[in-house]
Amino acid sequence: MVASIAQLIAATNPDLYAENKDEVKILLKKEGFAKAADKAKPLAVRYTTLGDGSIKITNSGEEAVHTLVYDSTSETLEPVYFWILDLMNDFGLKVEKYVDNFSASTGSGYFSEMSQRATIMQQQGSKILGDVNTVLRSVLNIIYDLKDFRIRLQHYDSLNSKNEAEREGAILAMKQIWMDKVDIQKGQGSIHALTTGNLQFTTLRDALLAVKDEEDAKKIDLNERVRRLLLARIQEFNVWLKESEAELRKRYELEKTYLKAQVNSLKLYSRWARPYLKAASELEQKEQGRNPNLVKTFNTQILELTLLGKRAVNVKEAAIEGTLPREFERLKTKKDYYSCVLVDFTFRGIPQRISQQAHYVFGGKVDVAFKGYALNEEELKKLDFELNKSDLAEVLKLVEGATTESLNQLQEEINFFLDEKTEEKKQKEEKEKKNINPFLALFGKYDKSEESKPKEEKKEDIKDVKLNPDTWIEKEHIRPLAAAGGADMAFKLFDVYKKAHKMPSYT
Repeated sequence: MVASIAQLIAATNPDLYAENKDEVKILLKKEGFAKAADKAKPLAVRYTTLGDGSIKITNSGEEAVHTLVYDSTSETLEPVYFWILDLMNDFGLKVEKYVDNFSASTGSGYFSEMSQRATIMQQQGSKILGDVNTVLRSVLNIIYDLKDFRIRLQHYDSLNSKNEAEREGAILAMKQIWMDKVDIQKGQGSIHALTTGNLQFTTLRDALLAVKDEEDAKKIDLNERVRRLLLARIQEFNVWLKESEAELRKRYELEKTYLKAQVNSLKLYSRWARPYLKAASELEQKEQGRNPNLVKTFNTQILELTLLGKRAVNVKEAAIEGTLPREFERLKTKKDYYSCVLVDFTFRGIPQRISQQAHYVFGGKVDVAFKGYALNEEELKKLDFELNKSDLAEVLKLVEGATTESLNQLQEEINFFLDEKTEEKKQKEEKEKKNINPFLALFGKYDKSEESKPKEEKKEDIKDVKLNPDTWIEKEHIRPLAAAGGADMAFKLFDVYKKAHKMPSYT
């Protein structure tokens, strides 16, 4: 992800949060969101301080951005981050981490160790993906086999049909299969060889197709040599017809069981691969380009963290308190608005290994910027969508593409075979439905078939949203209230942290 969170917010609402709003709007129409965000010059909420100390939100004026710097090579940087995180939670903000990037100088030991860890994760993920491909090919082969078995079984089912033409067609098809698959293995003694060779058994094939059993074979007008062969072959065919049906149905059920096992294995391998690929992606270091803070042979690290805290605006309470007009107490808004604070951390640390442990501590310098915003739920969903298109999301989509998407394309066929009911089960269910006694419910007995099935939770992916313009009430009253809350909260976080660090008793 090239653009920062502040730039993404600027592209989401360029009128309020982009200094070059005209350029951003043109880029949004012509080249898309990503390009517009990359070129945006971000702004936070802008306000003017009134004489009574209150603030008024304006399109010009002072920007709600407050920056502090903490520099200590002897103390670790983690307490700075967690102190601010806990403070945001104490102020009632719902906090999410949006950015977590790091880069280490190539000559440092930290770079070498993190690269080794990333390589191990990549190798493990790649190995599991190889197993995924193997199982997926197995699933495809099983489905093709099941289709062939089902076609064959349809012929056996047609043998018991009430339609005479259908029965005759089925028996002829089975005789042809027997000649092509079974009898052909006799070589020169097969019906095909006897009818096409020089032994003059040209009528044997037609005779086999014409007769039904041994009695018909004895009555048919043929010479004695052909009749003897015909009797033997029709007997062999009838035995094969009976035995092959039982074996084929057994094999069909075994293949369905194996298909279910392979599908479950595919899902399991996918779940195993995701943590490794996710960890490998998170261990990748961000390219810093010409950043002067990172020197190849120095033992330094750059760490970027971004937190977004939000708190919903309660229109009813604001109307009761008098912050909004009294009439707004019964107002129902179409979308919620939030007072938001964006906290950007930029660490320049010196990794120091803890003795006899594989862990590091980081002393150094941290720049923290507190920025106030007012965002509605559509803008926050848009922000989530764009963040979901990051490189990490793309890596995880590769796993989904190798498993979930592949399974979805085959899901209809997989479900067809796994949910298929045998004729006996169908008849049993129909019989149970017909024999339902309505008075059994008085004794606590009822059909639990639907109840026993666990409800599957539908996991919806984050989808792109259409950003609707603010209504007059939202633009003139609700968003300014949210913006004032965001600006005030950004200053309070900055002020409390700054004052706390000046206290002698602070450690």
